[in-house]
Amino acid sequence: MTAIRSAEPYLEDIVKKFTVAAVAWGIVGFLAGVFIAFQLAFPVLNLDLPWTTFGRLRPVHTSAVIFAFGGNVLIGTSFYVVQRTCRASLFGGEPLARFVFWGYQLFIVMAALGYVMGITQSKEYAEPEWFVDLWLTVVWVAYLAVFVGTILKRTEPHIYVANWFYLAFIVTIALLHIGNNLALPVSVFGAKSYTAYSGVQDAMTQWWYGHNAVGFFLTAGFLAIMYYFVPKRAERPVYSYRLSIVHFWALIFLYIWAGPHHLHYTALPDWAQTLGMVFSVMLWMPSWGGMINGIMTLSGAWEKLRTDPVLRFLVTSVAFYGMSTFEGPLMSIKAVNSLSHYTDWTIGHVHSGALGWVAFISFGALYHLVPVLWKRPGLYSLRLVGTHFWIATIGIVLYITAMWISGIMQGLMWRAYDEWGFLQYSFIETVEAMHPYYVLRALGGVLFLAGAAIMVYNMIRTVRGDVRDERPFEAAPGAVAAE
Repeated sequence: MTAIRSAEPYLEDIVKKFTVAAVAWGIVGFLAGVFIAFQLAFPVLNLDLPWTTFGRLRPVHTSAVIFAFGGNVLIGTSFYVVQRTCRASLFGGEPLARFVFWGYQLFIVMAALGYVMGITQSKEYAEPEWFVDLWLTVVWVAYLAVFVGTILKRTEPHIYVANWFYLAFIVTIALLHIGNNLALPVSVFGAKSYTAYSGVQDAMTQWWYGHNAVGFFLTAGFLAIMYYFVPKRAERPVYSYRLSIVHFWALIFLYIWAGPHHLHYTALPDWAQTLGMVFSVMLWMPSWGGMINGIMTLSGAWEKLRTDPVLRFLVTSVAFYGMSTFEGPLMSIKAVNSLSHYTDWTIGHVHSGALGWVAFISFGALYHLVPVLWKRPGLYSLRLVGTHFWIATIGIVLYITAMWISGIMQGLMWRAYDEWGFLQYSFIETVEAMHPYYVLRALGGVLFLAGAAIMVYNMIRTVRGDVRDERPFEAAPGAVAAE
């Protein structure tokens, strides 16, 4: 792809800040995830301290990896991409962009402190209290202003498809955040509040929010990364621009209706459950259309997968996206969901998408950005990138395989009856049976964290300008190029 130049200088310092923050928060989030995984395998690690229990640290982990790591990746890459594809510097200049950065970091810290201290709304995701939500709303409006303002001042007449996906992510997350967090504070100076919903309405609103946070934060936003960085790294145009537009409109229309599939066999009306299932199954088509578009962008450049481990991260993430978006609709079917609901199968599914799709495409984008932003000829070591790739991949396979086996076994044990019609297994027997898989899951997390630590080392050396004297990545002794 030909480099696009702007009449005014791009603001790259703010993208550097988001890049550093993403890597730092990623390590924090992965470390928290490993620790709570070991807490499940060995409950003694809860330490009998309220702020170190699984119940407090679990939302710290999920928010750190989704909103701190993923959010910084999304905002940082969106600022990078929108400038280059619009041939314009960021709207509002450095001051407004800095406000978005520091305001977002403040939100992350406030939310984490609230989780640890137990100051949260009593919802599915243990969300922060009203004042934290209000602050995020202010920051998010500023983010929207920067992004939309940059598009409006563009000198490139065409709006590249990645910007459509970024815009859908920004606008829909704003809608979800406001709708799900409507609350009336008890007092101006108090932390507590009354939420606007209760009962089945609260459950429906929560999963309208929860599933569409997956659909627009963890899917649409990262698809924007795919549509820019895969063609950029492969040095090939996107496979089908027409397919990318169909992918965009079909995805954003269908995803918004799929949330009720999280509430099968609950008090939610049956018609609403069925509606969620039908739209979830329909999501197969646009999801796989996007996956095919990403992978087929490598047409004519497949040999780069052997020589460029950064591209390997990006393309493998797209494969995980395809797998996760097949498994999700499958699990939304009521007959399958009757087995999978409330089991570790769901945990395995979530992490195949979170680790394989979201984290891998983030790693690929960050590896691409660091030498570009810091004006280095390349990464310190491509071999270390390759090592990171394989360690992380093995960790993901251990994790999701353990959870698939554990979850399906769990569901089958819960529904097993003896000849007298009594439950064959007590609940504690299912917990005991899952123990080895919990240990395996934790070890998979350790490998994934170790890979991230290698990435941090590689990036630090790259930023410092160190050069490693190594053979090209593919040049193993006696290696012959594949025909």
